[in-house]
Amino acid sequence: MPFVLVRKKQYVLYGSVYMIRYKFSTQLDMEFSKALVARVNTYFRENKLSKNGNVHMVIKTVIAMSVYIVPFIIILISGITSIPVLFGLWVVMGLGKAFIGTAVMHDALHGSYSRKKWVNSLMSFSAFMLGANPAIWKLQHNVLHHTYTNIEDADEDIRPRFVLRFSPHQPRRWFHRYQFLYASLFYSISTLFWVTAKDFDKLIDYRNRGFVQRGKEFNQQLIIVIVQKLAYLAIFLGLPIILLPLPAWVVLLMFMSMHMVTGLLLTLVFQLAHVVPSSEFIKQEEEQVDQNRLVHQLLTTSNFAMGSRVLTWFLGGLNFQVEHHLFPNICHVHYRKIAGIVQQTAREFNLPYYAQKSFALAIKNHFSMLWVLGRQDTI
Repeated sequence: MPFVLVRKKQYVLYGSVYMIRYKFSTQLDMEFSKALVARVNTYFRENKLSKNGNVHMVIKTVIAMSVYIVPFIIILISGITSIPVLFGLWVVMGLGKAFIGTAVMHDALHGSYSRKKWVNSLMSFSAFMLGANPAIWKLQHNVLHHTYTNIEDADEDIRPRFVLRFSPHQPRRWFHRYQFLYASLFYSISTLFWVTAKDFDKLIDYRNRGFVQRGKEFNQQLIIVIVQKLAYLAIFLGLPIILLPLPAWVVLLMFMSMHMVTGLLLTLVFQLAHVVPSSEFIKQEEEQVDQNRLVHQLLTTSNFAMGSRVLTWFLGGLNFQVEHHLFPNICHVHYRKIAGIVQQTAREFNLPYYAQKSFALAIKNHFSMLWVLGRQDTI
C-alpha cells in the first residue's frame, strides 16, 4: 500500500524546527524548460519510441535477477563447503543485488520501467528481494531527493548523518576532517542498515514529520515492513545458516560481505552525482525558490563516464544522472540518446551541464569534496 503524502500543512515538523515546503519558480528560464521538454518529446515522437523500457530492459532484468539468485541457489544446494568459494559466491550476489537496484528496481519505483502500472508494481517487488520497502523508498527518493536536490533540510540524500558531512550548510565536527578516509566504510554498511533498521527509522520519522498519516496508514506500513524484513532475513540469512555445514557466524560474515559490496556500489553511484565540486548546495530560507526546477537539477547534478557502455548498462544509466533528474519518468535505456539533446539545449541557453570523464575521476572528485567539507566551514 503506497503512502498518502500529507500536504495540508504549509510547514512540516522536522526535528525541532519546521521544514518549508519549497516551490520553484514558474517564471524563470521557462524558455529553456519548454524548449528542452519539447525537443525530448519530439525525439520520442519522431523515432516512434516509448519513453518506457523495451526488450533490452526485459533481458537486463533476467540477467540481473540471475546474477543475484543463481549464486544463492548454488550456495544452498551444491554442497560446496569451501569457504573462499562460498565467499566468492556471496560477493557475486552483492554485485547482482546492486545490479537489480540500479537497473531494475530504480526504474520500476520511478514508474518508468513500463507504461503499464501493474508491470511497474510487479517489478517493484524487486525491492523486497533486496530487503527494502518500496513505499518508503519512493517517499525518500522520488519525492524528497528528486524534488529538493541538494537543498538543506529537504533532500534526504544529504540530510545530516553526524559522522558524515555532505553539505557546507551542515555543522562541521573535528572528526569530519577524516571523513574522506572512513566514508567508504559507512557506505559499505549502508544496505545492512537498510535491511535492519533504516525503514523503521524512516517510517517513524515520516510519521512525525507529517508525511505519513498517523493511525491506520502508519500501522499498515509498519506491519508490512516487519513482515518483509522477517521474510528477507529468513530466506537470505536463515536458510544458509540452516542448510550450510558451517558455523552461523561464518554465514553471517558471508551475508555481510554481500551487503558491503552492494552498499559501497550503490552509495557511491548516487553520491557521485551530487556531492562533487561542481554541485551547488542550497540553504533555502523562504518557501519560494528563485530558480527554475529543471535548471536547479542542472546546477546540483553531474554525470560521469558517459562514454562507457558497460557502466551505463550495469548502472542502469545512473552515470547519466542529469538526464535522470530532468526526466525521471523516462526509462534509463534512453538516457544516452537524449543526453545530446540536453547538452545542446543547455549550451544554447548558457546553462551548465556537468559531466566527469570517467568513473575513476568521479570517485576522486567525490572524495576530494569530502576532504574539503571536512576541513572548511564554507566552500
